[in-house]
Formats: sequence, C-alpha cells, structure tokens
Amino acid sequence: MDSLIKAAARALAAGDALDALKCVALREDPPALALRGIAMAQLGEYPRARQLLRRAARFMGDREDVARARCVVAEAEVALAMRDLRGCGRTLAAAQAVLEARGDHANVQHARLIAVRRLLLLGRAQECAAALADIDTHELPPAQRAVAELIVAELALRSLQTATARAALSRSRAAARMAGIAMLLAEVDEADAALARPAARRVSAGREYALRLHEVEELLRSDVLVVDACRRGIRTGTQLIPLARRPVLFALARELAAAWPGVVDRQTLITRVFRTRFADDSHRARLRVEMARLRALIAPLGSVEAQSGGYALTVRGGREVVLLLPPIDGERASLLALLSDGEAWSTSALALALGVSQREIQRALIECENAGQVRSIGRARSQRWLAQTISGFATHLLLPGAITLD
Repeated sequence: MDSLIKAAARALAAGDALDALKCVALREDPPALALRGIAMAQLGEYPRARQLLRRAARFMGDREDVARARCVVAEAEVALAMRDLRGCGRTLAAAQAVLEARGDHANVQHARLIAVRRLLLLGRAQECAAALADIDTHELPPAQRAVAELIVAELALRSLQTATARAALSRSRAAARMAGIAMLLAEVDEADAALARPAARRVSAGREYALRLHEVEELLRSDVLVVDACRRGIRTGTQLIPLARRPVLFALARELAAAWPGVVDRQTLITRVFRTRFADDSHRARLRVEMARLRALIAPLGSVEAQSGGYALTVRGGREVVLLLPPIDGERASLLALLSDGEAWSTSALALALGVSQREIQRALIECENAGQVRSIGRARSQRWLAQTISGFATHLLLPGAITLD
C-alpha cells in the first residue's frame, strides 16, 4: 500500500472525504477506486459510489478475496444508505464469511452492524435485537461503537424504553466524540432531539394534548384504557388486544374512545365506520353485530353499552379512557414516518419494510404526491421517494416493529 492510499484511508477514517479525494481522485487502480467510492458515499453521491465500488471489486485479482469482500461490505453500506434493501443480504453474508475466515475481525463486525441496521429498517425488531446481542460493543473501535449504540437507542425508542435509549445515546455520543467524526455526532444529536419532540396526541374527555415519548411510555404502562391508533389496539397496563387485522372493530373503538364519556349516536357510527352517507336497515343490523363482537372482545377490560342515543364505552373501576393518536393524521402515517428520515426510498424497500405489495405502495405514493406530502426523484428503476419536511414530530411510534411493551 503506497503513501497516497494510506493517507486517503486515514482521511476517510476521520470522515474527511475531500482530503481523501485529493489523494486518489485521478487514479484508476482498484484500491484507489474503492477509496474514491467510499469518499463519494460520505459526500452523499451514492449511485456514483456504488459504481466505483463495483469497478474496484471487478478489477481485483483472484488472490485479493479479502479486498473484494471489503468492497462488497462497503457497497452493502451504500445500498443501505440508498434504502435498497432487496439483494444485499446474501452477498453481505458471503463477504462476511470470507473476512471471518481470513481473520479480518474489524470488517466482520462492520458487516454485522450493516446487517443489523438492515433488519432495523425492515422493522424486524426481535431479529435485530438478537443479532445485536451477538456483537460485543466494548471491543469495537469508537466509530463502530457509536453506530452500535445508536441502533440500541433506536430499538429502545421503538419499544418505548426511553431510559435505555438515553443511556445508549450518551454512550454513542461519547464514542462519536472519541472518533472525532462530525457526521456521527450530528446523527446522535438528531436521535436525542427526538426525545423532546411530540410523538403522539392524547385525546380524553374532549381535550387533546401532545405527548413526548416518555409520556407515551408512562401512559401505556398505566391502568387507564388506551385505544392506541398508532399500532391499532386496545391497551391497559400489561393487557393488549390487537385490532390491526380487524379494522371495523378498531374504527368503532376509536369513535367510542373519542366521545368518552359521552355517547356516539348510531347514525354517526354508521357514517364514519361504514363510510356511507345513507343508512338503511342492513347498516343498522351490521352495526349491532359489530358492536356485539367488540363488546365480547373487550369484556376483560370494559363494556359497550347501548343507550337510547347510541353507544357508550364504559370501563371497570371508573378508570379513564384515552385515545392515543399519531402525531400526523391520515391512513398513510407509517409510510410517511419511514420517508421522514430524510433518505430517498425505493418502492421495493418501502414494500419490504411495511410488509405490503409494491403495487400498493405505488398507489399510496401517488395519492400522497397528489396531496403534496411526498416527492419523487429520478425515473423508472432509479426513481426514489422522499417526504416533504415533517418538522417538530417524532415518528417512532409509527415505524414498523414499534411499541412492544412487556
């Protein structure tokens, strides 16, 4: 390795992409191409970075399997930044196996962190936590330790363990300062700022309040009855009744909780839940059937009482009923929450993360674009989507795999 390659590598390790490019910008040998690719990635030029890393890997000799594997790991990290989550899993695992066999432990840990971050973006929180548990963060260099602690903090925020998240962010900030990388420090500061932003809205007895993440945690651990519109369920203490797959019952529970302690008349319920302007006997019969199902479902927690004016939600022990709403309105809140991270997402990556078909995502994005909520860049296969700025809110409760309280 010549002196210019060494100088460029040191500059990249310190996060100084421009100094690295000064050393290797005019060179076409594989090591220089790889370093140029990493520098372009640090500058946010992800497509160009990917091209350079692929060229570097292609030009590597037969005996340079370690260098080729490192290029694959770097390309997987670029793919992650581009939110291309489809095909990097297998190639990354193969590169990790090569590096492990050749004793390159630093890059093995780096490959593991990339795989863990991919699982986090896909909303597979349990798999992410299990994979992260296999990584000894104390043995990592400062930059990688900062990234690992950021992942710990993000997992904790999604599961509403704010004390754990604060501790992890403190460790991540210390590691980022030790590494001296300004971009890492900025990422830690942004994650820390989410703790102070409104994350949800609380509606009770006709009054609405903004809640931060730690306040949502306290609410969900209390003994009040919470109709959770973020993850579509009914909660009280440790009991949870999921309603994500029963949209009609959830819509009824939401209307009853919004009106508590008052009564919701039958016509209003039919109009809002069944989405029809004209009610007939069939709608009223269906309402009675669905209310009976909801009453049976929430029997351990409360009851739905039929009154002359309509229906009312009652809770045992005279406890309070709270409707927990997301910080932003609309059926596409989870989609907008993913896009609000500032990165450009492909439709395939959004479909993987949300667990729906790519065609459904495309239809939703067109609707959001018409409403001025998102914008696209590029065309055809290179098309990517970004959200218009969502300022002042923390969207952790809307992300895949969020809110798993013990």
